[in-house]
Order: sequence, then structure tokens, then C-alpha cells
Amino acid sequence: MALGLYISVPFCRTKCTYCNFASGVFSKAMFQGYIDRVCRDMEQACVLAADIGVRPERAVDSIYLGGGTPTVLDITHLERIFVTISQNFEVARESEITVECAPGTLTDEMITCLERCGVNRVSLGVQSFVDGEAAAVGRLHRRETALEDISRLKSAGITNLNIDLIAGLPGQTEQSWAFSLEQAIATGVPHLSVYMLEVDEDSRLGRELIAGGAKYHAHFVPDEDLVADFYLMACERLEAATLRQYEISNFARPRFQSCHNLKYWKRQPYLGFGVDAHSMLPAIAPGIEAVRFATSDSLEEYIAGRGGKRTLVDRGAGLEETFFLGLRLNKGVDMADVAERFGREALAAFGAAIAELVQSGLLQQEGRVIRLTTRGRLLSNEVFERFLTLPQSSGV
Repeated sequence: MALGLYISVPFCRTKCTYCNFASGVFSKAMFQGYIDRVCRDMEQACVLAADIGVRPERAVDSIYLGGGTPTVLDITHLERIFVTISQNFEVARESEITVECAPGTLTDEMITCLERCGVNRVSLGVQSFVDGEAAAVGRLHRRETALEDISRLKSAGITNLNIDLIAGLPGQTEQSWAFSLEQAIATGVPHLSVYMLEVDEDSRLGRELIAGGAKYHAHFVPDEDLVADFYLMACERLEAATLRQYEISNFARPRFQSCHNLKYWKRQPYLGFGVDAHSMLPAIAPGIEAVRFATSDSLEEYIAGRGGKRTLVDRGAGLEETFFLGLRLNKGVDMADVAERFGREALAAFGAAIAELVQSGLLQQEGRVIRLTTRGRLLSNEVFERFLTLPQSSGV
């Protein structure tokens, strides 16, 4: 099966207060050394595969540059990444090739570069079309900038576009959220991602919310019930605009689902390069279904070739993943397929949990298929925890 390639670019113009990714503001002097390391890793991909105990693969049908903000790189850096990919992998002609962009980073020269490199999909981190909300969390663009970027990308022939929106930003109201949804729909883009604000210790805003403080406008963050209402509003309005939900956070017009992200949820093979990049490839060792590998989340450690973690996925862990990843998708999980792959006895181990989740209204069952209900999507982490029962074996 063809690989998906993910290349992490951890550089940003500014660090948004809600961001919990391994990215930040670094000197441009760091860019060259980082690109050197990423390209060297891609050149040694077969050796890397052997080192982590997986079957090497060269065929590729999706490429995704994320971060961070890949479009803060110099054009020569982006071109070198794509040249290195083409020299070391067999990229299918119909491949989906995505680059994440922050509005305001798309110069005319950058758009021309994306075209030249074969990029056919762009994901724009708009987050809000309300200028005050965007500014409150450290975004540097205005609504007009995002709309102009979308127009310029379309004029250049890159029409497969995604817009990211976040429900729960400081100061957000029902009216302002409705405005952002209306603006996104009006652009005519074929894909939207809607994320509910994450509250954890890995972001400045999250830490402030947990502490009950007021820095980063934390005291203006809507409560959980209101954020849930925003999410439900998005589901309803996007459906009405023929942007159909196919995953908890993702909505698309027909034939515009993200091929790359579907690999993650369907447990198809992918290979990641760069800071905090993750891979999942079929295993060579008997009794092991797959190997997951993550690089260091430290820029300095990654450039120096240190850090990283390997996780061996046995059949038990593979069964768990099949449930909690597959349930992210609206199509759900076909239990007959699960039984055929893992055995009816293995499936039966989760019978009581499935029955309880159906009874509590978090799952619904239609024939042999189970899927999250609307309420289940809001409480998805609670559902997924019921399928995490078996220890995984790990190594470094």
C-alpha cells in the first residue's frame, strides 16, 4: 500500500497562545540546518525503516507539509524538500500534495513556488474571521488577508482548499462564531476543519485556563457548554451548505475529503520527517502488526539526531486502534470486518463496553456497524478510553 509522507516544519512567525504543537519562533539561521536534517532523513528512509523494524516502501500517494507554518521557509528550502522527495520516493501522479499556510505568508512568489512543486491542496489556518478574536490569540492576519489569499490561490489554480476554524476562542460569542462560519461557507472552499479549543498544559492559554487566571484573555474563553453549542451549530450549518461531516472535526464536499488524514484514521502506512513527526508502518517481526515511531519534539535534539520513541503495535493494540481511530469517522467501525481480522473472541472482549456506550447514547449500532452519536462526538475521548485496555510494548 502506498505511503503518506508528512514533513514537519516547526517554524512560525509568532506562537499562538492556544497552540500545543512542537513549533515556535526561531531564528532563520536555524532553517538551513533543519532542512539539511530533514532531507538527510528522507535520503536514508530505507535505513531508518530497517532500524525501526518495518518494511521499507517507496510508493507515495499523499504528501503533507505541516507545522508550524511551512510557508515561512525560503522558497529554496521548500523546493529542496520536494526535490528530495522526488529523488527518494515514487510519487504517484494523482497524489494529494498539501501545504499548511498562515494567512499573510503567501506572497506571489510563494504561490508560484507551490505550483511549481506540484502542490494541489492548501490548508489555511484562519481560526476566526473576526479580527479581534484572531488578534487575541496571537494571529497576525486580518479577515481581508485570509479572503485575499483564498482568492489568489484559486486564481493560481489551487482550488482544493481547507480552512481551519476554532470554536472557543477568547471573546467568541454565538454571533461571532456564526459570522466566521458564514464567511468560511461563502468562500466556497471544499473542506473545513472545526476544532474545539483544547485546554491542557501544553499551551499558554491552556495553562492559564487551568490556573483560573486572566492572562492571554483566558477569562473571556466561553464555557464548555457554549463551545459544544458552537460545534453543533457548525455541524448543522456546514451540512446545510453541502459540506458533509466525515470525521469528528472535518467536513468536505463530495470527493474532497483529506486523503492524507484518512490514512491516520484508517491505519494505513505513513512516514513522518522532522520535529515531533510520527510514522506508522507494517512490521517485519512476527506477532507485531505495526511499528509506530515518533521523532523528538525538541528542535535541537532532532537536528542533532537524538531522541525519538518506537512503539510496537501487537494484535491487541491494533484492535484498540481500529476502534478508537475508526470511530472518529462518521462511517464508523464494521464489527464483522473487525472479527474477520482479529477474531470473534477478541471482538467479544469489548462487547460489554459497546453495549454500555450504546445504552448511554454515545454510540449507535446499525446492523454490524457502530458509530458515534452526535453526543458521542462531543464526548469522544470518554468513548475512546473504553477501548484502551491492553498494554503496548515499547522500546527506544
